[in-house]
Amino acid sequence: MSTTLLPFKTLLNPQLRSRNYVVSSPLLTSRPPKLSLSLLFQRHDEVLARAEDKARAGRGGEQPNSSKPSSDKQIQDLTSPGACDPLCSVDETSSLEYEATYQPKTDLLKALAIFGAAATGAVAINHSWVAANQDLAMALLFGIGYAGIIFEESLAFNKSGVGLLMAVSLWVIRSIGAPSTDIAVAELTHASAEVSEIVFFLLGAMTIVEIVDAHQGFKLVTDNITTRKPRSLLWVVGFVTFFLSSVLDNLTSTIVMVSLLRKLVPPSEYRKLLGAVVVIAANAGGAWTPIGDVTTTMLWIHGQISTLPTMTSLFVPSVVSLAVPLALMSFSSEVNGKGQNTDDVLASEQMAPRGQLVFAVGIGALVFVPIFKSLTGLPPYLGMLFGLGVLWILTDAIHYGESERQQLKVPQALSRIDTQGVLFFLGILLSVSSLEAAGLLREIANYLDAHIPSSELIASAIGVVSAIIDNVPLVAAAMGMYDLSSYPQDSQFWQLVAFCAGTGGSMLVIGSAAGVALMGMEKIDFFWYLRKASGFAFAGYAAGIAAYLASQNLHLSPTTIAANIPFISGS
Repeated sequence: MSTTLLPFKTLLNPQLRSRNYVVSSPLLTSRPPKLSLSLLFQRHDEVLARAEDKARAGRGGEQPNSSKPSSDKQIQDLTSPGACDPLCSVDETSSLEYEATYQPKTDLLKALAIFGAAATGAVAINHSWVAANQDLAMALLFGIGYAGIIFEESLAFNKSGVGLLMAVSLWVIRSIGAPSTDIAVAELTHASAEVSEIVFFLLGAMTIVEIVDAHQGFKLVTDNITTRKPRSLLWVVGFVTFFLSSVLDNLTSTIVMVSLLRKLVPPSEYRKLLGAVVVIAANAGGAWTPIGDVTTTMLWIHGQISTLPTMTSLFVPSVVSLAVPLALMSFSSEVNGKGQNTDDVLASEQMAPRGQLVFAVGIGALVFVPIFKSLTGLPPYLGMLFGLGVLWILTDAIHYGESERQQLKVPQALSRIDTQGVLFFLGILLSVSSLEAAGLLREIANYLDAHIPSSELIASAIGVVSAIIDNVPLVAAAMGMYDLSSYPQDSQFWQLVAFCAGTGGSMLVIGSAAGVALMGMEKIDFFWYLRKASGFAFAGYAAGIAAYLASQNLHLSPTTIAANIPFISGS
């Protein structure tokens, strides 16, 4: 009997199955061929199809006969001993695909990065040099580490790992340069207590949102969008995202709304423009509430801003920063072109049992966090953990005995949240806290105060830089540079920092988590966004700052305006 290795899809042909072919796989040696093949076809047909398609695409469309040896070799690599068998995980198969498409040109960049890190580490070993030049050593290490984060894609190093390594290394240098190790330990303990509050807050919030999303709870919002007129849909999508992002984080809001756009609008330039609107609206909506964006949450937890003054002062500027781009986009050719066919293009998923209840409790838990802080005076992360505990007990109760719905419970939701993103925040915040403990941030603040006396310009510059650099370390640095004695709680500076850091990331698609998510979901490239949306976003950013400064100088806010209305003020 001859033995020939064939792609598994070929064996679907009854005529070919009748011949004496044998699949070289240990899974088929002890089982009837028909049963084993059925199992393989059901579970991993899609993975193998993707591998074959990639092989055909790489050969530039050669004839099927000429591609057979290469295809056979690819399947043999997947099924050979010690390699990934047909029932292996998708991650292992993806690793094989990555090796097949690996680009050696990144080796030089990796080598330079590793050499720079090794050189810095070698210098750090020299205790006497570090003790005498602590500031320079920390600045060099932070610069190299942050370069690794910025060029994450080119170096193929995960930014979370780089951030954690940078944080630990900076604190090692701080322990060497501090007057004593006990002082460095005390500083680290204080910094860890502050950073852990943000980490616990983010873990709780992300888990709550994941549970609501698993129950398809956000369909209650998205299913109520019924308009199909291009200009009307532009404004509706913008403001729905705006208010959704004020309660959820901007990344989750972007994912929810872009998924909705796929059901409303077929692939086109118009849908890409709507995606850009979602990014601008998500960042604007997250800037005016303490729980809408991670940077405002950081400022709120550490006491730079409070709930009601921030919401009343930043609501109008945030609306302006969205309304101006929407008004300008309404006159663009993508919106005013020929009538868009915006019928539903995808079927909606069905809401899980008791999804409405989970949605109500989940959103209520998020909204309750500021109320919890004002009632008890305790840190906000305790309110978030309280809401998570309530939702955890609720989902355990309503899905008791339903083994097929384990994915709707909290343990499964915890496995799906963006844990590496939380670890990235941990690394960045610990890194910045080490610079603060060493006094570098205070020196930078003194330099800026001497050369840029206007706090408004400093806050505006933070927003512009956040379009290129992640806003988390920028805001963390600002918090370390200026304490509450320099600018008290709810001062104009801190409110402007919250607004500018939140909305400034919209000016470039890489400037916020929302923009990065849009790039991945809609395959939007950097230069398309730069041509089509960056100008609109900058106009909204500048208009929002102008609106804030005007409202502060004229003492206009929703609270003061309402107080002057006779039937509201009671006069």
